Amino acid sequence: MKASMVLSLIGCLVVPSGAAVMGHCKVAKKCYEGGLDYVEGYSPWKLGCLAYFESKFNPTAVYENLPGGYTGYGLFQIRSYDWCDKGKIRSHTPSWSLNCRFVDNLARWLVGCRL
Repeated sequence: MKASMVLSLIGCLVVPSGAAVMGHCKVAKKCYEGGLDYVEGYSPWKLGCLAYFESKFNPTAVYENLPGGYTGYGLFQIRSYDWCDKGKIRSHTPSWSLNCRFVDNLARWLVGCRL
């Protein structure tokens, strides 16, 4: 149930109609309003960091990884096999591990934002 709720909420962020690249505050606000703050241990600033390094805040981003055999979709580049087969999100994406996991100043992703 929890996984389906999370996927439904993220689905709203994956490909909004008429979408353009979003700013960090808009991403944080949408995640907060959609109930994604602190879901599965992801705080709003962690989600901001992940969205930046996965898609540069582009909700319509699509990346085909031919060697890896998957396609990533949306702000968080949810992998096709996660979305279609398992119905859950992997918490240790390469972008997370390389750019966000051990960073001390993740709160910078919310600087100037009103939630």
